[in-house]
Amino acid sequence: MSDDPIYHVDGDLVPASEATVSVDDRGFRYGDAAFETLRAYGGTVFEWDGHLERLSATCGALSLEHGLSAGDLRDRIDETLAANGLVDAYVRLSITRGVQPGKLTPRPEVDPTVVIYAKPLPRGGLDGDSVWDDPATVRTVETRRTPDEAIPAAAKTHNYLNGILARAELRTDNGALAADEALMCDLEGDVAEGATSNLFFVRDGALYTPTTDGAVLPGITREIVLELAAADGISVREGRYTLEDVRSADEAFLTNRTWELRPVEALDGRPIGGGAVTNRLSQLYDERVERTCYE
Repeated sequence: MSDDPIYHVDGDLVPASEATVSVDDRGFRYGDAAFETLRAYGGTVFEWDGHLERLSATCGALSLEHGLSAGDLRDRIDETLAANGLVDAYVRLSITRGVQPGKLTPRPEVDPTVVIYAKPLPRGGLDGDSVWDDPATVRTVETRRTPDEAIPAAAKTHNYLNGILARAELRTDNGALAADEALMCDLEGDVAEGATSNLFFVRDGALYTPTTDGAVLPGITREIVLELAAADGISVREGRYTLEDVRSADEAFLTNRTWELRPVEALDGRPIGGGAVTNRLSQLYDERVERTCYE
């Protein structure tokens, strides 16, 4: 990959140094846009159908009728990977409502702005290398997860201020981060999710995770972990849990598309760590990536 990567902007492949979006674009002005973070393994976009379904749900929640077909979007992703010579990569796909200057109320007619970029990530699967060096340190923050009644929790939009404020709380006086991830609670004080991750914990061999019937984004990796656990006979429970439930857990880990499964070393300074269930699910996840993308 060159020092000036190639972006896909509104149907054209352009060097990143020349890639532009209008200052009147609603994605820039208001965060009025949908996006997906994907991973390519061996040139294959992992769980494309799941990402496509969530993207469609987000656009539906935003009433953003972009008019682009699944085939068109996939072609643009594949072209971006090829232009950058990447087979194992992080990919981000964004669709905004486009340029509609002047008023907050969106027009029903949409000429979308579509931007795709990719950057290299290590090979995944059984022979892969993790993108993280160590288990995650996690701290709870005062910022609460935006309630579903205000902004649909299932919508993955450009408006990421909630997570940004949570991560900003991790900054120390010298500018360093006090932890790798910020853990947010909902308005009722129950554990919700990390700024960019879903949370799982283990007690007595059973797997627990906060329910998506509330202020939790239904992560694609989260859904895969739940499927793998159920198929492997691991007891799975989705519900509402307190911080003490997590702090006293036998194991805990975070999931997102980039980290895959990342053990939690400690929460608020209290050691937790991974364990047999975390290791088993990580193995099953790697096997699925290997089987789907490399074999």
